[in-house]
Amino acid sequence: MPSTNTGPAMPSDASTTPVLYSERLWPGPGAWIIVAVLSLAGILVLAPIGWGYGIAAAIVLFLLMGGALYASTPRVEVTAGEFRAGKAVIDRAFLGDVEAFVQDEAFQERGPRLNGLAYLCIRGWVDPVVRVEINDPDDETPYWLVSTRKPQQLLAALAS
Repeated sequence: MPSTNTGPAMPSDASTTPVLYSERLWPGPGAWIIVAVLSLAGILVLAPIGWGYGIAAAIVLFLLMGGALYASTPRVEVTAGEFRAGKAVIDRAFLGDVEAFVQDEAFQERGPRLNGLAYLCIRGWVDPVVRVEINDPDDETPYWLVSTRKPQQLLAALAS
């Protein structure tokens, strides 16, 4: 049944809330080099049939793997009401203490000190991490561990 509402569409709350912090955890140069080298394998596989097929396969492989890298790149975002890390979103009212870790401390947070119930939005090519405590009584997750290239700016946005 068609809608009878002919008035203008109202913007959602998400589109009117100012973004305090936003970052995409783009893959580093090493990941793109791996994509390029694996794409060249298409030439090796199809070159015996014809160079044109090999080059076409390399281009298609590069576009597919590059598209997969692009599509899987998470966004870390803070608005006045929400904190988003990848596909997870939480109301900022449920956030507790926030701490940033770099180098060896970040390694310890990602490994030996990691709680198995924590939500992880981490990428191997981004060293610093931020741990955000969760104070939701209905959520078993003790904290979120999130990779970021700008830990101090993320801390400031979460503290505001």
